[in-house]
Amino acid sequence: MSDIGITVKKSEDFSEWYTQVILKSELADYAPVKGCMIFREHSYAIWEKIQEIFNAKIKRTGHRNVYFPMFIPESFLKKEAEHFQGFIPQVAWVTVGGDSQLEEKLAIRPTSETIMYSTYAKWIRSWRDLPIKLNQWNSVVRWETESTRLFLRTREFLWQEGHTAHATKEEADQEVKEILDAYKDVIENYLAVPVLIGKKTEREKFAGALYTTALEAMMPDGKALQMGTSHQLGQNFSKVFNIKFLDKNEKERYVWQTSWGFSTRMIGAMVMLHGDDKGLMLPPKVAPIQVVIIPIPYKGVDAKVIQSRAREIHERLQKSTISVVLDDRAEYTPGWKFNAWELKGVPIRIEIGPRDVKKKQVTLARRDTSERIALKEDDVVNEVTKLLEEIQSNLFNRAKKSLEESIATVETYDEFKEIFRKKGGFIRACWCSNSACEEKIKDETGATIRTVPLEKEKIFSKCVYCGEEAKEVVYFAKAY
Repeated sequence: MSDIGITVKKSEDFSEWYTQVILKSELADYAPVKGCMIFREHSYAIWEKIQEIFNAKIKRTGHRNVYFPMFIPESFLKKEAEHFQGFIPQVAWVTVGGDSQLEEKLAIRPTSETIMYSTYAKWIRSWRDLPIKLNQWNSVVRWETESTRLFLRTREFLWQEGHTAHATKEEADQEVKEILDAYKDVIENYLAVPVLIGKKTEREKFAGALYTTALEAMMPDGKALQMGTSHQLGQNFSKVFNIKFLDKNEKERYVWQTSWGFSTRMIGAMVMLHGDDKGLMLPPKVAPIQVVIIPIPYKGVDAKVIQSRAREIHERLQKSTISVVLDDRAEYTPGWKFNAWELKGVPIRIEIGPRDVKKKQVTLARRDTSERIALKEDDVVNEVTKLLEEIQSNLFNRAKKSLEESIATVETYDEFKEIFRKKGGFIRACWCSNSACEEKIKDETGATIRTVPLEKEKIFSKCVYCGEEAKEVVYFAKAY
């Protein structure tokens, strides 16, 4: 662990603060390949927690994990022209294998629709083969030419991508909604990141989709971050890849499909939203280490007694479901350890010193509030369990309040521009549903429609840009 703390304040230089927190907490490091990153043990452990949580959810609903190759023939991508055109600027190509020129260029997976759906066409014959509900955890490559940023925008990143095939549109619609709900649960109840949910506009939807739904979070710098998407693909891909089935009446039909995914950018969101000037602040449900125990020896006091008591508490917590570490390294001072574990975002610190041993107690320090609590040894497991739940709720409630405060409702374009100039955030406004207005707002302010609420909200003004009759209430923001 680095012995140098964060040297800038979150409120003064957000970008530099974010980079320092990630590097100094040892979440990640820059890779030798430009635009790529190394997931260090701490961040990969968080990703494993997220995998564990989400896997449990989707396996209960009949989804299964698979793995398809990362190499995709160019001809597969070209089959779906709209989809392919959307990814052309970001595709990395393999043209040589060993010392031989390849007969056909291979794309390094930017997403897996084409390679998976060409296979679905072989696997699906009748209604008995449906639904197919597959998911894979992998990495994808999108050759970003803009400036990259750890977790948020890198040329290679980790994600999960689900791809399903159904007999009817209704089943596919239901799948989109179920996954959206599952994402919301993971993001809000585990990562403690509140989100707005809705559909994307035609302009913002996934290339080749019938419609796209998404979850959008607001970061402290006033920019929105897309946390996950769930797409109803309709029959666009099934017609291109000839994915047909015989229904119960022996009639040939095309399947209805969905795809959905979230990525490691959600770790970046968690860092930005919860971290402070001391470093990370991890929600207990995804923290790889929930509790750290630090013995505090003192001159003239038998250090062995303190160490023994610390080991006893450690063993007691270990036997419960709490993830705990005993930091009894003699080469570092207690003060150094306090700062180092705060930087790593561990939710609870337990200190055991001579006074604690004498009183048969421990001293707890909360990472979220810095509050210190004296606790009887016998109550440690129950009280720590309760406190972890409190910290989880507190982080979410704090972030929820911040999200609500970031939403401004406007009726005029002048108000719209003034708010974006001053602070950003979400702007709730009425829109005529004309993509020309949407495009002009983006060109003039950099803001896009992040979400159209699934349940229509009441129109309260004319279109914020053109002044014509409005058809939708939407949420604009500048985005990462």
